[in-house]
Amino acid sequence: MYKYERKGPKRGVSLYSYSADFGMIKNLEDCFEDMYDMGAHGLEILANTHIENYPEPSDQWIDQWFRLLDKYEIVPVEYGNWIDSHILGYRELTTKESYEMLARDIRLAAKLGFTVMRTKMPVISDDLDPVKNWREIIKMALPLAEENNIKMCPEIHIPTMLKSKMISDYIDFIEQTGTKNFGLNIDFSVFRKVFGENEYRPAGFVPSEPEEIIPLLPYIYCCHAKFINMSDEFEETTIPFKEIIQILKEHQWDGYLLSEYEGADKYEPGYEVGQTLRKQHIMLKRYIGD
Repeated sequence: MYKYERKGPKRGVSLYSYSADFGMIKNLEDCFEDMYDMGAHGLEILANTHIENYPEPSDQWIDQWFRLLDKYEIVPVEYGNWIDSHILGYRELTTKESYEMLARDIRLAAKLGFTVMRTKMPVISDDLDPVKNWREIIKMALPLAEENNIKMCPEIHIPTMLKSKMISDYIDFIEQTGTKNFGLNIDFSVFRKVFGENEYRPAGFVPSEPEEIIPLLPYIYCCHAKFINMSDEFEETTIPFKEIIQILKEHQWDGYLLSEYEGADKYEPGYEVGQTLRKQHIMLKRYIGD
């Protein structure tokens, strides 16, 4: 399987960015070809969207998956999964049932070559606080994650702020357990400073400052390089990318920045999404020094 050797921040793409195109005018190989053309090696998929016959892909699909990874020099970085405690409707899943759902995805993520999982847990508030038994679920999964070299990472995004109880709780859990198999995925929406006049802004949200990421870097295994608006000058106009990437470089953070286009679903399939994504990668290449 292809391995990209460059150290420091590296460029990748979340296939969520192709929401308007995938399954309409683009298939998996089309997306990989686009990534290859941009020189973006890191990949995030959403398991139930991008894996055919999820959660039981065929051997033929898996063989094709690895063939495409090698052909387009793609590194499987992050596997997006959900612990859907509400799947039954009439009651929530028990801790053991939630663990079994998570365990299924750990095994499949590892089988497909991923090392990080964006483990999205059900939330119980508008501030995205996770279910109260999240510690028990994750603790049950740690031995299996370690066995399969998987790091489970909840995604931290707006309206969560980096200086928050939620983050403190996650860090406390990591330090108390001593685990290297649970960490964070920081979505750059937490740094968003600009909102349109008629655009929704969560009540009470205060953007985190780029330097607030520094003490969290040892626990961050990948980032969502969220972008909202790319100018014709190849600048993201709502999020301070230059400052964020400079901090990552100065502190020798080694991981993937996975482009996640917030707005792809607003467009008809076609030109717009791909060109906007390319604009962001011109910017990222410049700031990373890739």
